[in-house]
Parts: sequence; structure tokens; C-alpha cells
Amino acid sequence: MFFHYINLAKYTINSLNQYPNQQALKGKKMTDKRRILVTCALPYANGSIHLGHMLEHIQADVWVRYQRMRGQEIYFICADDAHGTPIMLKAEQMGISPEQLIAKVKEEHQHDFAGFNISFDNYHSTHSPENRALSELIYGRLKANGYIKTKVISQLFDPEKQMFLPDRFVKGTCPVCKSPDQYGDNCEVCSATYSPIDLINPRSVVSGATPVIKESEHYFFDLPEFKSMLQEWIRSGSLQEQVANKMQEWFESGLQPWDISRDAPYFGFEIPEAPGKYFYVWLDAPIGYMGSFKNYCDRVGNVNFDDFWHKTSNTELYHFIGKDIVYFHSLFWPAMLDGSEHRKPTNIFVHGYVTVDGAKMSKSRGTFIQANTYLKHLDPDCLRYYYAAKSSATIDDIDLNLEDFVQRVNSDIVNKVVNLASRCAGFINKRFDGQLSSHIAEPKLYEQFVQKAASIENHFENRELGKAIREIMALADEANRYIDDKAPWVVAKQDGQEQQLQDICSMGINLFKILMTYLKPIVPNLAERTEVFLNAPLQWDEINQPLISHQVNKFKALFTRIEMINIEKLIEETKTLLAPVETPSNSDVEAIEPTINFDDFAKVDLRVALIKEAKFVDGSDKLLQLTLDIGSEIRNVFSGIRSAYPDPKCLEGKLTVMVANLAPRKMRFGLSQGMVLCASGKDDKGGLYLLSPDSGAKPGMKIS
Repeated sequence: MFFHYINLAKYTINSLNQYPNQQALKGKKMTDKRRILVTCALPYANGSIHLGHMLEHIQADVWVRYQRMRGQEIYFICADDAHGTPIMLKAEQMGISPEQLIAKVKEEHQHDFAGFNISFDNYHSTHSPENRALSELIYGRLKANGYIKTKVISQLFDPEKQMFLPDRFVKGTCPVCKSPDQYGDNCEVCSATYSPIDLINPRSVVSGATPVIKESEHYFFDLPEFKSMLQEWIRSGSLQEQVANKMQEWFESGLQPWDISRDAPYFGFEIPEAPGKYFYVWLDAPIGYMGSFKNYCDRVGNVNFDDFWHKTSNTELYHFIGKDIVYFHSLFWPAMLDGSEHRKPTNIFVHGYVTVDGAKMSKSRGTFIQANTYLKHLDPDCLRYYYAAKSSATIDDIDLNLEDFVQRVNSDIVNKVVNLASRCAGFINKRFDGQLSSHIAEPKLYEQFVQKAASIENHFENRELGKAIREIMALADEANRYIDDKAPWVVAKQDGQEQQLQDICSMGINLFKILMTYLKPIVPNLAERTEVFLNAPLQWDEINQPLISHQVNKFKALFTRIEMINIEKLIEETKTLLAPVETPSNSDVEAIEPTINFDDFAKVDLRVALIKEAKFVDGSDKLLQLTLDIGSEIRNVFSGIRSAYPDPKCLEGKLTVMVANLAPRKMRFGLSQGMVLCASGKDDKGGLYLLSPDSGAKPGMKIS
């Protein structure tokens, strides 16, 4: 037999520099089994899982599946975030208890994650005995160590609902730039932060009533005490550069004590020895990681909880989260852990947002797609593959372009990978009764595929999934070129070439086996069907072992091509499903503001403006910088519309409407010389839309 087994060991990773956290691996040999705990951010228990959520869970699941294939001891846990005012109010609106609501939502969430093959070892809830005990333990230690203080504060109080209002349940006019309809904690137009008490004309989002100011004693966690520890943690190099830079900005602006209590009525855990006071949801939510793992450890009985959470732990702990909750995970969470004598995370892996076709997910356009709706129309492997192909280790946003989605999946998975097996399996099944050749026809080519393992391993380990897929698809192209060059369909017609035909097709199937081994963490459904066809498991440590004189099963279709009709049906069902939410009603549309006279309106100079340039603003997740031509001059305007227009270039060349005589405002990014007009629904329902004049309007025209 002319084949030398490849010594894969020399191609495996042998440098700590290729791991995301070198400190965690110091002193370990490459043969040592790593002990890893992985978590995803906890979905809030008052809504359905959508395709934005799925990015994080797919990225984490691919990384976990890869580590399992490498033989690591790894645990993957999550839970529902089940506390807070929104859940209490939604349950009240539905006429059920909060416990009934969170139980119903948890069942739905677990079903959706299972549908996408998210391989959690445990999925739990923050409303659990484990989480209550751990929250009280951590709070008790923080208090005993002197990190909990009390202070009487003034808050906005809803006199109709008889409840204190969280920041996001108050809206009013920004006290800085005077933009209307801003939340109680920060302005989405000028990015100013402030207290809800500072809002102009505040109103309760819950009842619409004008809130009153009321005093209450609150409990605070002394975050500034942990500044040095947090700065040292940053310098350890464990965080993404963008995250570390953002943390440095927060240090420069000054850390403040963190309010960890809320007043009744509130759905959550009551603070020990503090009747009527409850832990703020963001205190017990991250502790939910610990609670879910404790539940798992108690259930299986052979995993030690303290091995992963004690301050002396040498295991690895990774959190996959979105960039919108970095503040809580990179400041409060490690400080809470450190102050309560627990270990800090090894790393926090942060990702960006998901847009669809270059814009914010929209219910009206049918692109706010729920996970369970997607699963009715498409194989979950399709989305898993597409997200992986666009994923990197940065916090950049990812765009789900639906046409590109169809083309990418069909081109890569169907035309390149599955078609490779299909082209060869027919001859092997029909002419050789499923028997593969007794040797590898092209050992050098096979070795070339095996040698790529080291590079692909490195990409998986560092969460550079897009790079891994590019290398895998380059190999798929090479494998298909081999089949094209050898043309087994021609050889099959020639007399006396049976051995050559078997050798060519066996070689193709063995190359297909390597490709599918590399892809197994990404497309588990396809991998499972492949293992049935190959009659052999796809194992990373057996990449260098070809199938010799091996019996494969009858080839059946492994994957279904996506048709645009599938996408159209998905969009239409999404529109139908969410149509009631989009229908204007008294509850969805902002109430008309108090009447003004004509003279008041006449003071506002509205002009048609041509958007000559639109670009991102460094250091802001909310603003776009617009260069506007208003006929007589060029204006610079900063506008908080980035979430609705993640590709700002699409705005260039369009006409819009601006307030031309608004006093210029100096911002830390520069001078803003006006304001563009947008439409939005109540509480951001329906999205955000830049106003445009009818065709024929010219820059500088006055609107009256």
C-alpha cells in the first residue's frame, strides 16, 4: 500500500501565543486537558429569541463544539434573565403571575436554542434557589468587606402606578440638547448622560402620568474601590483591544458607586434584612452564570463547582456577550467577583450587532426574524454557516444580507462541499458496492489537506471563524479541481480502468471527510448526516487517518439548496406574525404634544438638505456625522441614527429635512450645526426613519 500516515502532531498548535489567554495556559503541556466553562449572555425572559440573539449563541456553540472535538473538559451553560420591572409589568398586562410568564418564556427559549443545535450542558433561570443563595452569599461578603454603602436618593415616582420608575421607564426632553422623547438615563441624539430627574417634561412610560420626586434609601456597591484591580485586569491582555480602550475611557471619566437596590413593587430577590428592597436585576443576572453551573454540578454530581469559581481556580472561564452589555461585564461583574472572593473571568468575548440587508432589524420590513419562524423554513446549519463565515474576533457588526446568504450557502456548502461527495459516491456505490480503495492515490494532496489543520485550529481557537472558513473553502476548491482534472465520468467509460476509477473517487471522498471534519463544529446537522454516509465518525485527531478499504453507505442527499422562495416566505410570515405590533393604535403612537400657536411654529426654520457625506463617529455607538448641503452653505450635523443606518454610505446623495436655525452645539466630537428630522414609534416601535422631501425638492428650500 503506497501511503504513509501523516504525523499530525507536528502540525498541531504548540505555542501559547495562539490561545486567547496565555495566562490561563501557562505551565500546561499541549497534551494536558484544559478545563473550561463557557457562558452566553442571559436572554431576557419577556420576549422571543430572534436572529440577533442567535449570533452570540452560534459563535459560542461553534467554539465549544471545537473544544469538545479536541478532547477538552468543557461545560457550556446559560439561563434566562428572569427578574426586573419589565417582566413584572408584562405579567400584569397578560393577567398572569411573573412566575408563569418566565416559565412559559423559558420553555420557548430552550426549544429555539435546541432547534439551532446550541449544545448547552445546562439551561436554567435566575429565578432559582441556586441563584438566590449565591446572590445573598456574594452580597453578604461584599457587605462584610465594607463594599456596600447606603444613601438616600431622590427618584421619579409614578403616582398612578405607585412605583419608582427605572431610568428606561421615563421619557422626556434631553436637558442638554433639548431633543424630545429621550430615555431617563441618556440621550440618543447627543449621547449626554444624566439623571432622570434632570429630564424636561418627564412622563412615565408605564402610565403616561407626570412623575413626582420622592426620596428612598438605596444600597450602593463601592465600584471606585476596585479601580486599581480593574486596570491591572485590563493590562493582563485578556480583553479585546476595543473593549480595553472603552474601559479606559470609563476610568478617565471616573467610576461611580453602583446602585444595586430597587424598591417594591419589584420582581426579584429581596435583599436580606432590608424589607421592601430588592436586588437590582443586574446584580443577580451575571450571578445567574454561577447559579446555572451550580444547578448542573448538583445534578450530575461529578463536577466540582468551586474548581471553576473559587478565587484560587486555575480553570478557564469565558463569557460570550454583545457590546451593549460590556459595561456591566467588564466593570461591575469582575469587581463583584473579586470583592466576594471569587475568581474573575479569563476573558470576555464581545461581538457586535446583527443588521439585515444593511439596516437595523425591522418588523415592518419583515426582517425582525424570530428564531422559531426561521426554523419553519430553513435548515439551522445555513444560518450557523453564514454567521461563522462573517465572524471575527472583533466587536464589529455583522450584516445578514439575505441574497448573499442564499448565494454563500448554496455556493459553499452545496456546490463545493456536498457536491464533492455526490460526484464520487455514485461511482463508489454503483460500481464498487460502497467499497473504497485500499490505498490513497494522491498522498501529497492528502497531506496538503492535513497540514492545514494547524492553521484552521488556530482560527477556531481565536474565534476567527471567517478565516477558518476561507481556508476550508480554498481546500474544497482544490478538491473539486482534482476531481475535474481526473474526470471520473470519462474514466468510467474506458475499459480496464476500474482501479483508477475507484482510486479517484475514494480520494475525493477522503478529501470530503477532511473538509467535513473541519466543518463539524459549524454545521452539526450536515456532519451527522455525513457520518451516516461515511459509516465513520468525524474526529479531529483522526484527520490524518484516511478511510482505506472502507465500506461507505448508500449516498443520500446531504443538504437542500436554499431557494429565494424560502426567504420570501420567511419574510412574509414575519410580517404577518408581527403585524399587530406595527398597527398604529393609541398605545403604540406618541400622544400629541400640547397645542402651540403659529408664531411658535414659525420660529423653526426647516430646510431641505442634501446629504453629501455620512460616516461613523469614532468613539460613539449612536452617532453618524452628516455633511449637509442646504443651498447657501455646508453644515456639519451629528445625529443619533447609527442604529438605523449601519451602512452610512447608503444615505449619501439623499435629501432630508433639517432644523437650520437651531443653536450650534459643541460636542466632544465637534460642532453640530443643526438637527435632522426623523420619525419613530412610541418606545422605538417601528424603527427610526430619516424624513425625506418629495422628488423635485432642492437643497436649501424652506419648508412651511
